[in-house]
Amino acid sequence: MAMAAEGQGHQGIAAERLQRRPRVQKNITRAIASDICAEVFPVATFLPRENDLCERYGVSRTVIRESLKILESKGMVRGRSRVGTVVCSKEEWNILDSQVLEWIGERIFEFDLLNCILEARRAIEPAAAEFAAERATVQEIADLERAWQGMRDGERDLAGFTDADVAFHTCLLKASHNQVFLQLVGIIQTALKFSLHASNEAAERRDEAIDIHGELVEALRMRDKAAARDCSMRMLDLAARDLAAAVKRHRPVGAGLLNNP
Repeated sequence: MAMAAEGQGHQGIAAERLQRRPRVQKNITRAIASDICAEVFPVATFLPRENDLCERYGVSRTVIRESLKILESKGMVRGRSRVGTVVCSKEEWNILDSQVLEWIGERIFEFDLLNCILEARRAIEPAAAEFAAERATVQEIADLERAWQGMRDGERDLAGFTDADVAFHTCLLKASHNQVFLQLVGIIQTALKFSLHASNEAAERRDEAIDIHGELVEALRMRDKAAARDCSMRMLDLAARDLAAAVKRHRPVGAGLLNNP
């Protein structure tokens, strides 16, 4: 009986370790990634040796190795046999990956990612709106209207408003019935949420955006391709204005002083 109890005790400890390990590994991966984003480990330099990383983060070599594998899969580091692990240039990072965006966090303003996302939206969304005016099903238009109503009802709630805004633009891409745009939905959704949250947070008023989103729904219902494209372009102009305000608000003290004497 005592041996059985002891065996069960060991099994319980092992089970607890198995449950705890993924959480520890996730936290360490985030910690290393955050240090890379903060340039504690600058681009093109080598990370400390495994033993030093173990000591720095207080974990085993196994956890460090698993974390580095994840970071390598995201394009943030690259292991070199018998040399070490080098931090990759930011151009190699999978910046649309939801975890990478989470690790970048508030530094997204320093990376100029939001302007890049806006440029991509300008290239895609007006065409998607025009296609949707021609191809959207009655159900898809209803889904867009529901998302628009969510924006209208959540005007004073930033998180709720942004969720509805993301849903609207996701529905729009799907309603285009363009297979490439459909593939982009899953890729850019997290980046789109970061971008819309930043512009919505900076907006002095949200009724303008609500009105234009409503006009776009009506243009789709009327199958008016020109009006749909125009609504999308005006929507993006609003986003650009609000995003500029957000970038200015988050600009580090002293940034740009050399260019603005």
